[in-house]
Amino acid sequence: MTAGRAAEQGLPITIFAETMKAHELKDLSDAELKKRLVDEEENLAHLRFQHATAQLDSPAKLRIVRKDIARMKTVLHERELKRGAESNESPRAAGTAGATTSAPKSE
Repeated sequence: MTAGRAAEQGLPITIFAETMKAHELKDLSDAELKKRLVDEEENLAHLRFQHATAQLDSPAKLRIVRKDIARMKTVLHERELKRGAESNESPRAAGTAGATTSAPKSE
């Protein structure tokens, strides 16, 4: 939704400016990103409580925070995959590293 459409619908425009962009998140360190993730998850819990008690001004805030959390988790996951690829071991293959298949012995 654009700022113009938000204003037409009577929604505060500042809500839509709070969204963090993926390129902004990629510039943060892992520790900072994890800290922000925890903060946003707490914020989401607070917003859900407000929504349940009919104190939330704009339900669109819930969607924005959920999407920000998803973006943060995506960036963290991409970094984990990249670290796994750099060490020449993919995360999915790590669980099957000791498993071998053998043909049944015939006598």
